[in-house]
Amino acid sequence: MTFKVWAPAASRMRVRVDGVDHEMTLGDGGWWRSDAVGVDYAFLIDDSDEALPDPRSRWQPDGVHKASRVYDHDAFAWTDQGWSGRPLQGAVFYELHVGTFTAQGTFDAALERLDHLVDLGVTHVELLPVNAFDGVEGWGYDGVLWGAVHEPYGGPDGLKRFVDACHGRGLAVALDVVYNHLGPSGAYLDKFGPYFAGSNDWGPGLNLDGEGSDEVRRYVIDNALDWFRHFHVDALRLDAVHALRDHRAIHVLEQLATEVDALSLGRPLTLVAESDLNDPKLVTSRERGGYGLAGQWSDDLHHALHVALTGETTGYYTDFGAPGALAKTLREVFFHAGTWSSFRERTHGRPVDTRTLPGHRFLAYLQNHDQIGNRATGDRLSATVSTRRLGVGAAIVFCSPYTPMIFMGEEWAAGTPWQFFASFPDPQLAEAVRTGRRREFARHGWGEADVPDPMDHATVERSRLDWSEVDTPGHAEMLELYRTLIRLRREHPELADPRLDLFAVDEVDGALVLYRGNLRLAANLGTTEAVLDLPGETLLSWGETHADGGRLRLGPDSFALIAIPAT
Repeated sequence: MTFKVWAPAASRMRVRVDGVDHEMTLGDGGWWRSDAVGVDYAFLIDDSDEALPDPRSRWQPDGVHKASRVYDHDAFAWTDQGWSGRPLQGAVFYELHVGTFTAQGTFDAALERLDHLVDLGVTHVELLPVNAFDGVEGWGYDGVLWGAVHEPYGGPDGLKRFVDACHGRGLAVALDVVYNHLGPSGAYLDKFGPYFAGSNDWGPGLNLDGEGSDEVRRYVIDNALDWFRHFHVDALRLDAVHALRDHRAIHVLEQLATEVDALSLGRPLTLVAESDLNDPKLVTSRERGGYGLAGQWSDDLHHALHVALTGETTGYYTDFGAPGALAKTLREVFFHAGTWSSFRERTHGRPVDTRTLPGHRFLAYLQNHDQIGNRATGDRLSATVSTRRLGVGAAIVFCSPYTPMIFMGEEWAAGTPWQFFASFPDPQLAEAVRTGRRREFARHGWGEADVPDPMDHATVERSRLDWSEVDTPGHAEMLELYRTLIRLRREHPELADPRLDLFAVDEVDGALVLYRGNLRLAANLGTTEAVLDLPGETLLSWGETHADGGRLRLGPDSFALIAIPAT
């Protein structure tokens, strides 16, 4: 077979195949090639004896520092030929981390829980990053070989089995991918060519607009296309796109969206961005001057809900303690939309045109991996907020015009935390991460003893879901509520209607009222009873509610979904 690698500045390249070195020949564009027979291979640059894995590796069975292995995508026997995919509109996402979703922490173990997700009613299973990173356990955001699937999870065949099983049950698969930085261990790209250009808060960033950046951009885009083409994934969640530094006339996100749209595979292919910019340009069509992505996360919706549920108003939550913040954010998607952000000490964001942009392009959630795991102790809302109150928050999300997303275990108010963890073998790097984590939270008043050691395997064990909770009191009631809310969203099109110009939110007697066609969600997060004039049939109630003669009484931490009679 032919081995090839891009190394434009190298004076000599060799490929070591099954322990035998072969000289490579330089061709056009800085690409080197050599024909050889074998399975395990690595590259040697110039006259160095350091054997490096392939930057475009498909398989790293022995870790990110060792040789790559030849992998044949065509050898896998797919059974999803009838799969036609699922669009973003009408979707319900479920975010999970393979390593802590089950006790075994593998794709094969995770697929054994797929019936739970089918019964729950979600449409998209979103996996946190699964590409190769150094160590065995980690969140996945320190990946360094973007085309190779993390071997401890089950490698490339394991991911394919998982996707195939999801499609067989009617579930689409979304994959979290990280193109804004590389991890601190095993990132050898810069030895091959001008891949890097500066760094950001998390590590080295990519050269997307400087000299030699054409091949770097292809590295990103080809990787994304490969997930769709070879692993049959249905959507990509693009991590922290605000950290992608690109000053070209055509931004890499626009280029990516264009090429994904052109990749015709007979099913919807979806790109969803995570961004701190509060800029609807990401999901505005290219015809209107946007990038043309299908969707983006809205942390402002999360922050407004979090403050309403918890009363926490420190750090970036401060502004969301303003009166009416939740109603405003529900109506407008972004709380900061060209307005002052006290956390950033500047104006921030741009308004969403609710006449032209549908709500399904924005993901709404009570919790996600970042908003739990980046807290000092990784505490979920269930650690501090009552089950009754959590249920009200869930109702607001599922009765909104936005695409709902659940973080694994949220649906039963899991009692387990989800903490930050890694397992770098290098003791100096491990200590640096451990010390940095403790110092970060010490600035916010946490003692060192309060911050879990991210390198301790016990931190991982604490973060695993406890599936024995599902059928126990309190947890079972919450799970049934989530199932019911998702079912009602599917059965009543008004609840999933994404038209923001037809969506209204009022605050009446201390309660929030969401107007969804002929349906009304009345939600009381206050401390006193709310009394509302809402005649109609109660489709679902939670907590202390009483409807009589057209008047609805809602106790604290209660909601009712009412169908108003047609006139």
